[in-house]
Amino acid sequence: MEPMDIVGKSKEDASLPKATMTKIIKEMLPPDVRVARDAQDLLIECCVEFINLISSESNEVCSREEKRTIAPEHVLKALEVLGFGEYIEEVYAAYEQHKLETMQDLKSGKWSNGAEMTEEEALAEQQRMFAEARARMNGGTNPPKQPDPDQNLDS
Repeated sequence: MEPMDIVGKSKEDASLPKATMTKIIKEMLPPDVRVARDAQDLLIECCVEFINLISSESNEVCSREEKRTIAPEHVLKALEVLGFGEYIEEVYAAYEQHKLETMQDLKSGKWSNGAEMTEEEALAEQQRMFAEARARMNGGTNPPKQPDPDQNLDS
């Protein structure tokens, strides 16, 4: 029987995106160095195993604290317990940088997809969509498009 991980999938089911991992591997090496496909596959498997190891130990740390959600401090403690204490400062700095970038992205609207609208605009769009759906259900055709209220009629 295969070893099972926490979510009930076999370890063979867990993987990382090969193209992304290959890009990371190539970026870390000098341009004149090539990596055999078997070596790339081995590196990817090592990364998956490392993630499984850190995740499992983070879960243990979390459980000992009687928590149900693994927090960043649990991951940092897991690194220490597993003998990777020398990386904690660098990992924490990367985590802080990630938080800053995420907050900047949220504030700048990078993740909003430009979908912000007023409540009135949202209600009008909802009504328009309902009318189109009703028309399709009743007659099989779309109602004529209504002019966009934001367009300037003088231009």
